[in-house]
Amino acid sequence: MTRGVRPSGMMFSGQVRGTVLAVVLCSALAGCGSVTASSATGGAAAGSTTSPAPVTSSAAAAPSALAVGCAAAGLATSVTVHRVMHLVEPTRMGTLSTTQHKTALVRALFGQFCRAVSHADTQKGIVHCPAGFGISYTGTFYDGSRTLAKFVYGASGCQTVIITADGKTQSTMLMGSAYTAAPNLRADMAAVLGVPVAMLVAPQSQVNPGGPNKPLR
Repeated sequence: MTRGVRPSGMMFSGQVRGTVLAVVLCSALAGCGSVTASSATGGAAAGSTTSPAPVTSSAAAAPSALAVGCAAAGLATSVTVHRVMHLVEPTRMGTLSTTQHKTALVRALFGQFCRAVSHADTQKGIVHCPAGFGISYTGTFYDGSRTLAKFVYGASGCQTVIITADGKTQSTMLMGSAYTAAPNLRADMAAVLGVPVAMLVAPQSQVNPGGPNKPLR
């Protein structure tokens, strides 16, 4: 009987040591991975451990009331736009100046500008642009009366985008990666101005949508 009991005790002890060793190894190797696993099971203790994370993430995603530039694109409430012309030859296009207060249109355009400069084109070599005629649009995005960013959009030839905020300037030609990131920029600009897309540039000027290897339109 004594021999029968002893192996049972040794087996139990061995199982405990094996379990403790496994827990120690898992804790040393997995680290906080155990918290993620607990969260997936929906345990009460895991819930209390991980619940602050979504709150922190949401707070970080919300634009700060003091943010400017692309960080404040979601705060924009209006935009002023002025057409500037430095033409090589005369055109019938008149002056244009407008203020858009529809936040959906304002933020859509702001977002397109930001996506373009954040994916600035890095093509090297000679770029062949169609006739530009020097038509560009300048403007300012606002949150109420607070200035968020200023922009210059070169609308003809090889399009360009320049955004300036808090003393910092970002720019790109609207081709390659920039064009891919912001394909609706012209349409959104036209929507802000309340004109057809074809009216953004002079009738004689064609726009190169995405680079020298793309067809003109």
